[in-house]
Amino acid sequence: MDVLRTPDERFTGLPDFDFTPHYREVTADDGTALRMHFLDEGPRDADPVLLLHGNPSWCYLYRHMVPGLVARGHRVLAPDLMGMGRSDKPADQDDYTLAAHVDWLSQWLVGEGLDRITLFCQDWGGTAGLNLLPLHGERFERVVAANTGLPEGKGMNKFLEDWLAFSQSVDELPIGALIQGGTTRELSEGEVAAYVAPFPDGSYQASPKRFPLLIPVQPDNPGVPMMRATWAYLEAWEKPFLTVFGDRDPVAFGAGAHLQFQRRVPGAQGQPHLVLEGPNHFIQEDAPDELVALLDALIRA
Repeated sequence: MDVLRTPDERFTGLPDFDFTPHYREVTADDGTALRMHFLDEGPRDADPVLLLHGNPSWCYLYRHMVPGLVARGHRVLAPDLMGMGRSDKPADQDDYTLAAHVDWLSQWLVGEGLDRITLFCQDWGGTAGLNLLPLHGERFERVVAANTGLPEGKGMNKFLEDWLAFSQSVDELPIGALIQGGTTRELSEGEVAAYVAPFPDGSYQASPKRFPLLIPVQPDNPGVPMMRATWAYLEAWEKPFLTVFGDRDPVAFGAGAHLQFQRRVPGAQGQPHLVLEGPNHFIQEDAPDELVALLDALIRA
């Protein structure tokens, strides 16, 4: 496996991102050692809040949430999915599958010895991250699903059709424009540059370019069996499961993914689910303070 690693200097001086990097080694199916990057802030003896990002972002997405959660006494961890952020970047798109992303996250989770976890997941942070629950459900206490979903081969909406076609038609994704297009508020030039930082050129983008092909929307998509198994598990999940979606999100809110969770997950019954007016797909950029307050209240409830 050919693996790229973004030079450290590309992460110097990013706006509002004065966090110490942490790394853990995980192993690919062929035995290749891969370095996964993550943030780990707050008291080590506190129950962990696990923040999972999606595509084409990285843990920079959580820079405005981490300090607020830490100030409320929580330990906060935010890894970069493989091929994203400061994590290593296998160079071949075929190196990335849904099962591989779940396995890499699983190895990291077990390696860090996390328990009593509150999971906050958005976009692929949920599409991959929620598949951790059947494997390690005893380690999780509660879940917040934000602008994410678990498609199981039942087709796609117009937005996903267009996204799939566009993502496979270009040699290099316009990362900054994609993030800004999924955010209601106007990002600064420095913030846009921070989202571009992990990818010096298109050769580093195998992971974000592959993600659209991995969305299990087609009946014959290889990820469909895993999604169905995770839904079967979630349909018996009785721990708290809360949804919070932005009403300008065309990806998951437009598809009604929040209603699927609310109908099918027992732990979602009676929860104070929220639809926030204004936030787009990258809800962490548009409503970080609201999300911090929601997480803190859920944990203390």
